[in-house]
Amino acid sequence: MSLPDDLSEMPMTATTVTNRAARTRTGGPKDNGPKILEHILGWTFVVVLAMFVTQAGLM
Repeated sequence: MSLPDDLSEMPMTATTVTNRAARTRTGGPKDNGPKILEHILGWTFVVVLAMFVTQAGLM
Protein backbone atom coordinates (compact mmCIF):
# COMPACT_ATOMS: atom_id res chain seq x y z
CA MET A 1 0.00 0.00 0.00
CA SER A 2 1.48 3.34 -1.00
CA LEU A 3 0.88 6.51 1.00
CA PRO A 4 -0.66 9.51 -0.77
CA ASP A 5 1.54 12.56 -1.30
CA ASP A 6 -0.87 14.79 0.61
CA LEU A 7 -1.50 13.37 4.09
CA SER A 8 -4.76 15.31 4.34
CA GLU A 9 -6.28 12.70 2.01
CA MET A 10 -5.77 10.00 4.62
CA PRO A 11 -8.73 9.27 6.90
CA MET A 12 -8.11 10.13 10.54
CA THR A 13 -8.94 7.58 13.17
CA ALA A 14 -9.64 8.33 16.82
CA THR A 15 -6.14 7.12 17.69
CA THR A 16 -4.54 9.46 15.17
CA VAL A 17 -6.48 12.44 16.50
CA THR A 18 -5.55 11.56 20.09
CA ASN A 19 -1.86 11.15 19.23
CA ARG A 20 -1.73 14.46 17.33
CA ALA A 21 -3.49 16.30 20.16
CA ALA A 22 -1.02 14.92 22.70
CA ARG A 23 1.98 16.08 20.62
CA THR A 24 0.65 19.51 19.70
CA ARG A 25 2.78 22.39 20.99
CA THR A 26 1.74 26.01 20.85
CA GLY A 27 5.25 27.40 20.85
CA GLY A 28 4.65 29.24 24.10
CA PRO A 29 7.12 29.42 26.96
CA LYS A 30 7.96 26.24 28.78
CA ASP A 31 6.65 25.78 32.31
CA ASN A 32 10.12 25.43 33.82
CA GLY A 33 11.56 28.69 32.42
CA PRO A 34 12.48 31.85 34.34
CA LYS A 35 9.19 33.70 34.93
CA ILE A 36 10.79 37.03 35.84
CA LEU A 37 12.58 37.26 32.48
CA GLU A 38 9.32 36.52 30.69
CA HIS A 39 7.54 39.30 32.59
CA ILE A 40 10.34 41.82 32.02
CA LEU A 41 10.42 41.13 28.28
CA GLY A 42 6.64 41.30 28.06
CA TRP A 43 6.41 44.67 29.80
CA THR A 44 9.34 46.00 27.77
CA PHE A 45 7.43 45.12 24.61
CA VAL A 46 4.31 46.88 25.93
CA VAL A 47 6.26 50.06 26.73
CA VAL A 48 8.05 50.10 23.37
CA LEU A 49 4.75 49.55 21.55
CA ALA A 50 3.12 52.38 23.52
CA MET A 51 6.03 54.70 22.67
CA PHE A 52 5.74 53.81 18.98
CA VAL A 53 1.97 54.43 18.92
CA THR A 54 2.43 57.76 20.68
CA GLN A 55 5.26 58.92 18.41
CA ALA A 56 3.36 57.88 15.29
CA GLY A 57 0.38 59.98 16.42
CA LEU A 58 -2.00 57.05 16.35
CA MET A 59 -3.40 57.91 19.76
